[in-house]
Amino acid sequence: MTTVSTAALARDVASGNVSAEEVLQEHLVRIRAWEPKLGAYLRVLEPEAVAQARAIDAKRGRGEKLGRLAGVPVAVKDNMLVRGVETTAGSRILQGHVAAYDATVVRRMLDEDAVILGQTNMDEFAMGSSTENSAFQVTHNPWDADCVPGGSSGGSAAAVCAGLCSLALGSDTGGSIRQPASFCGVVGLKPTYGRISRHGLIAFASSLDQIGPLARSVEDAALALSVIAGPDPMDSTCAIMPVPDYLNELEAGVKGLRVGLPKEYFVAGLDPEVEAAVRAAVATLGSLGAEVREVSLPHTRYAVSAYYILAPSEASSNLARFDGVRYGRRSARARTLEELYELSRGEGFGPEVKRRIMLGTYALSAGYYDAYYGKAQRVRTLIKGDFSAAFQQVDVIAAPAAPTAAFRLGEKSSDPVAMYLSDVFTIPSSMAGNASLSLPCGRTKGGLPIGLQLIADSFCEGTLLRAAAAYERVNPWSALPEPTRA
Repeated sequence: MTTVSTAALARDVASGNVSAEEVLQEHLVRIRAWEPKLGAYLRVLEPEAVAQARAIDAKRGRGEKLGRLAGVPVAVKDNMLVRGVETTAGSRILQGHVAAYDATVVRRMLDEDAVILGQTNMDEFAMGSSTENSAFQVTHNPWDADCVPGGSSGGSAAAVCAGLCSLALGSDTGGSIRQPASFCGVVGLKPTYGRISRHGLIAFASSLDQIGPLARSVEDAALALSVIAGPDPMDSTCAIMPVPDYLNELEAGVKGLRVGLPKEYFVAGLDPEVEAAVRAAVATLGSLGAEVREVSLPHTRYAVSAYYILAPSEASSNLARFDGVRYGRRSARARTLEELYELSRGEGFGPEVKRRIMLGTYALSAGYYDAYYGKAQRVRTLIKGDFSAAFQQVDVIAAPAAPTAAFRLGEKSSDPVAMYLSDVFTIPSSMAGNASLSLPCGRTKGGLPIGLQLIADSFCEGTLLRAAAAYERVNPWSALPEPTRA
């Protein structure tokens, strides 16, 4: 049952073919086999999950209708609140912080009878591309334990990949769902900014953060999106729009769909194996009836630079609340208020978070605001304009999800710029707020997955999923790595 699709699993539990507790126990067995080698979970919530599974089975026993995710084991990234459970965003500064309420996405999953199996490892406060920046542990790639799973949602991607959950939630600020999905060979969907509530998400950069699903198939990602999408009065940035029937759009195919190939994404630095796999995937879409044409996104080359001004600026503001006064870590060595701030933050934050706070504080400081933050916002407007113009010509843009397959652990740890460039192909659509996803489109000669990124206009997730499903039907990816491989 650890290899069955989410949709099929929910149907089996709802029909009584299998119990929710049996499904859960099989996943727990696999977790015990994998976790010593993988490190995907920070917390496995076994007692809570068993209680949830038994409640679902009792509900079915009473003849009550079960939800769309009946008995499905779901993993949640550690920056989304789960009521009554320690939630740390991978940081020592929040160690011991117990959530007082559920994030909206968690509550919506529970309302559809999902089982929250655990919380997954992540780069601290979602700042990283390898899940090596967690304060607690390093997560390994299930396909090769010497490689990273990507980040910052690396724990969620690795857990889905290895069958340690049926579905997972991640967050994506500049590529933190799509890049690990590419590295681990799963489907990772970053919806349009505003499509999903951020209530209960520990903020990194509020104008960029977006929650989305990681799954082993496009159908499962569509099902998850259908559950968690929609307006939320607790989040003023959440769009007040109806949620389409995403599952109904999966069978439409790509005949007549216009697919754009951005010339700026096929440049020096792109691994030849990745380029070949992506171009082959686009050719497949063409053979299925899509019209492929070249498009231009001319301001792409400025996206990384602008992002690393805007995101750290918002982070420096958001993380100012962790000061040792109201909640979070409080240094026992502090004797004055100034020492309380300095020591609590110095002890609680890791090197990458400190780096980004300093970058952001500098960019927002008097005399530099217009030169850095203001200019980066103007660049963001230009990038959004590029996408708007491109979507006048095409329905979907196809590109690599990452410039390489998964790299070795420690390979980029000492070079922040090299690490930042891991997200060079995902950051532009994040800056524009568009919907995008990564799905597997091949492997390197060494057996590591390669991800195809598809990008659609804002609130066009249905078109995105339609194209992804059409490709997946003729190029299914069903293999799971085994614990012995790691």
